[in-house]
Parts: sequence; structure tokens; C-alpha cells
Amino acid sequence: MSLPLVMFLAFVVATLGITYWAAGRSSGESAYFAAGRRITGWQNGLAISGDYMSAASFLGIAGLIAFYGYDGFMYSVGFLVAYLTVLLLVAEPLRNAGKYTMADVLAYRLRARPVRAWASLSTLTVSTFYMIAQMVGAGALVSLLLAGSGIGYAQAVTGVGILMIIYVVFGGMLATTWVQIVKAVLLMSGAFLLSVLVLARFGFDIGNLFAAASGVSLQVDGAAVTRDFMTPGHYFRPPYGSLDLISLGMALIFGTAGLPHILIRFYTVPDAKTARVSVFWAMLLIGAFYIMTTFLGFGAATIVGPDAIAANGGTNMSAPLLAKALAGDVFFAFISAVAFATILAVVAGLTISASTSFAHDFYSNVLHHGRERKPGEEVRVARWTAFVVGALSILIAIGLGPNANVAFLVGLAFAVAASANLPVILFSLYWKRFTTRGAVWGMAAGLLSSVGLILASPSFMGVDGPEVAEGARHMIQAAAWYPLKNPGIVSIPLGFLAAYLGSISSREPEAEDKYVELSVRANTGLGAERAT
Repeated sequence: MSLPLVMFLAFVVATLGITYWAAGRSSGESAYFAAGRRITGWQNGLAISGDYMSAASFLGIAGLIAFYGYDGFMYSVGFLVAYLTVLLLVAEPLRNAGKYTMADVLAYRLRARPVRAWASLSTLTVSTFYMIAQMVGAGALVSLLLAGSGIGYAQAVTGVGILMIIYVVFGGMLATTWVQIVKAVLLMSGAFLLSVLVLARFGFDIGNLFAAASGVSLQVDGAAVTRDFMTPGHYFRPPYGSLDLISLGMALIFGTAGLPHILIRFYTVPDAKTARVSVFWAMLLIGAFYIMTTFLGFGAATIVGPDAIAANGGTNMSAPLLAKALAGDVFFAFISAVAFATILAVVAGLTISASTSFAHDFYSNVLHHGRERKPGEEVRVARWTAFVVGALSILIAIGLGPNANVAFLVGLAFAVAASANLPVILFSLYWKRFTTRGAVWGMAAGLLSSVGLILASPSFMGVDGPEVAEGARHMIQAAAWYPLKNPGIVSIPLGFLAAYLGSISSREPEAEDKYVELSVRANTGLGAERAT
């Protein structure tokens, strides 16, 4: 049995033990959906970090820096600063004004059925696309890391999906939270140790590392090229490079404050003060992590080399191969297990978010008009939803295959969150004149424009990676109706504009009357849901 497989199994056993422990403490709606609102600030900060730092962050950002240098680092800047939006605008009022989902905030003073229906659709869209991207990445990565163990792509995807379903169905939010905490500790430990080893190779002098990155050689269009990785323009290329970077940055910075699986984490703490503390801890951990990805990426480029990485699994293998080059097979196995833990924790968070939104928003408040239900009915619906969402994700990920272009799926998740969710959350919390029509128009415009533009973009038309020749890249970009890889620069303003136009073209005195009540509750916490 290979060492990576042993460490994978050790993590699986540990998390199943957590799920068994949590299962006995997850009866009742508050316990299942919000972990009884008893998670402390530092615990929730770790869990948010574990939920946010996905495989795309750990493997993808390190790979982008290893292949594109400065441009890859700029890709990570949006992730690094995104929580400022969450801290300053969203965390405290969302915790005070809602119960289980972001739709609770919208329905507080707007007509419940239409806003909950659209909010549920947006949540399911974001969660599904993000989850499929993670599942495809999980299958490709795990099958590659365990190539000698007889585990193929389909088996890897199925295994990850089954574990995800078990965590959510039996352990609810409590199990999901502790799986994310364990993952965050492992990820930060692995990234820190790897960063120290990289810096030790260069005498703990960052200048020496950057100097080495200035002369990395790699194959471009079949010829060896020495590339200065400290200069921009390798990934965000003319003629649209600057606009692409701005569009991506907008999606990341604003999308984080609208990601459903991040927002529901604020309902697991007892009060708004703890929500702020948890965001503070998350910012420290996430900020430190994305700084360390710089060392991982440049270290992989200089120590392993882009060509060697490309020949052994591609950009996503940058961090594991760096670990193997610096500390041998044991550290390679540990970093591989960390990557596996990263994927499991994120897909569990996405699944609980999707199932909570469907059960609480759509089933209870749209289909059944918010009427009194049988005890435990909402939780049962959420568990069945987790089964369905998990099964569909497994089937779609297997159908797409390990070579599917999933970059556009991750970009779409952030773009939809920024375009459809954030405008209506901010307007509902901070604009008295906001109406139900504005919420519906804003969510519809943001959702449809972001999906439509990404389908018409180069990200959907073809893979834009180091293996794509310049001529092919130009053909892909010329064939695309929308030239940018991310729709945020267009779809985010459209979401805000549609929400504004919908509101000024209608009046809703009841919503205006309840705005003062919502404002008091959002800012003071009076009447907010407490720990039970």
C-alpha cells in the first residue's frame, strides 16, 4: 500500500470519527443547519479558512505562480483581500438579520416567495458549479497521486462524493465545521513547513528566491525560453490582459461576500461580535496562506521547474512535487493528503450550503408558503437534498472526465456570487428604497449575464494554459463572442444596475417600513437568533 494512500485513509478514518461524534449532536434544525450556534470565534475562523482555501487555492495558485510568476501572484491578490468586503459590509448584519441562509435577510422585509426562489436558484447554481469543479479536480488529482494503487478517476470521484454525502447527511453543520477545522490546521502546517524548506534552500533570503525566479527556463510553443517570472504579462496577456485582471479581481473581491457556503458560516456563532472575531481570524489565516503560496509557486518554478511539473501531472502538481524534491516521499505523501483533505472539506461545505438553501428557502418557504411543518421535516428534506446533489455531482464529474476545462466553473461561481448575490444583500441591508422587484431583477440579471458571458468566453471555448500555442490561443479568443475570461467587469455592474432600476420602478411601502426594524436588528443584534 502506497504511503499517500495510507495518509489518505488516516484522514478519512479521523473525519468519519468526527462525523460519528457529531451525528448524536445534530438533531433539530438549529443543530443540523447551524451547529447549534455554539462555534467559537477562533473555531469559526479556522472553519471559514478551511471552507475558503480550496484545492484551486492550494494547488491552483501555486501552479499558476510556478508557470506564470508575477501574474500568478496577482491572481492570488483578489483571494487575499476579499475578506475586507466581508468584514466591513456583510458579516455582522448578516449574522444579526438572518437565521440559516442569505435569503433570510432578503425575506425579512421583502416578499418572501420570489426572493427566496431566486436566492435558492442562485445558491444552487454557485454551489453546483463550484462543487463539480472540485470533484473533477479531486478525481484527477487523487487518481494521479494514487496511480500505483489501482484507483482510477471514476473511483476517486465516487469515493470523494460518498464521503462528502456521509459528512453532511449524518453530521450536518457540526461535522462539516470540524472537518474544515482539521483541514485548515493541516493545510497551514503543510504550507508553513514547505515555505520554510523553500526559504532554507535560498539561505532564508527572499531576494535570492526572486533572483532565481528571474531566469527560469520552460518550453513555449516547442522551444526552450528563459522567462523572467518577476515581470508581468505572461498570463494576463495583451490586448485584454489588464481588463482580464480587473474583471477577475472584481469577481474574487466581491464574490467572496456573496458565496453561500461562506455566508452560512456566520450563522454557526452565537452573536455578531463572535462573527466579527471569526472573520478577523479567517483574514489572518487566509492572508498568511496566500503569502506562503508565493514561496510555494516560485519554489516549484526554481527547484522543480515548469517542464518537469508539466511532465508529471501539470500545474496542479506543483506543490506536491516541490514537497517531494525538498523532503522526499514522506512529505510528498503528507502534502498529497493535505490536498485530499482540502477537497473534502470544501465539497462538504458546498453540499451543506446547497441542501440548507433548498430545504429552508425553496421547500419550506416557497413550496409550502412558510407554514408550520412536522418536527424534523426540514432536516429530512435537507438530507435527501444532500444525497441528490452529491449523486448528481459524482455523475456529472465522471461524465466530464479528468481533462475537462473546469477553470471557467470556478470563475463562474465567484462571478455569479458577485453579480447576483452581493448587490441584493447590500441593497437590502443599506437602502431603504429597495423593493422585491429590485431583488428579483438584480438576481436574475446577475445570474443570467454571468452564466451567458462565461459561456461566450475563451474559458469555455478552450483551455488557456501553458500548453496552448499562441496561434491557437488567438484563434480561441477571436472565436469567442466575449473576449475576457471572467465576466465580472460586465455582469457585476449589470446586477447592481438591474437591482437599482427594479427598485426605482416600483414602490413597496411595507418594505420601507420594515427597513428601520431591519437596520436596528442588523446593527444591534436585538431579536437575532441566539445559541440554542
